[in-house]
Amino acid sequence: MTALLFGSISSVADSSELQREAFNEAFAEHGLDWNWDRDDYRSRLGKAGGQARIADEAKARGEDVDAAAVHATKSRLFQEKLRTQAPAPRPGVLDALRAAKSQGWKTGFVTTTSRDNVLALLDGLQATIRPEDFDVVVASDQVDTPKPDPAAYALALTTLGEDAGAAVAIEDNADGVRAAAAAGVTCVAFPNENTAGGDFPEATRRLDRLTVDDLTSLTAA
Repeated sequence: MTALLFGSISSVADSSELQREAFNEAFAEHGLDWNWDRDDYRSRLGKAGGQARIADEAKARGEDVDAAAVHATKSRLFQEKLRTQAPAPRPGVLDALRAAKSQGWKTGFVTTTSRDNVLALLDGLQATIRPEDFDVVVASDQVDTPKPDPAAYALALTTLGEDAGAAVAIEDNADGVRAAAAAGVTCVAFPNENTAGGDFPEATRRLDRLTVDDLTSLTAA
């Protein structure tokens, strides 16, 4: 194992409920009589992309909605929440990052969310996790296609100069797992509180807490 790649914001700190709250607040700001409870939100997480979820909701309701504008509002609200209410790093994440540094592994934050979302999270977590803890950060401004397309992982591996077979990805959602698998990267499913009920058939292992022994064993063969 030579590289450890975190595939989403909620693979580092579980921000899934902050996301849901931001969607609902954005709906209200735009005068939409929509409200996603936890079951509603979970049912929409099989498909990546918040703007696409908003557009799908409008289509299902037969409403004419500027999905891009609603999503921009949601992103602003979400980033504010990340900076002021950032959750703690998830179980084992800090130990994994420390082990990566001590053992000489490359580290990456490999997402297809916006760079502003990533920076907002790191601002919120600055007491425990810093931007310099990652050797590469990939975001939506660098790839043309979102996950499950493997483009983000391909870019991260090229930038790091690492082989896919010696890397391990940590993903909290189905499209992220599919993207890592399509790139040839061994992937751990590390579901957040709103994706915990999902299936991750492409994952090599599913964990509720990251441990160094579990991670290193994945590429030992």
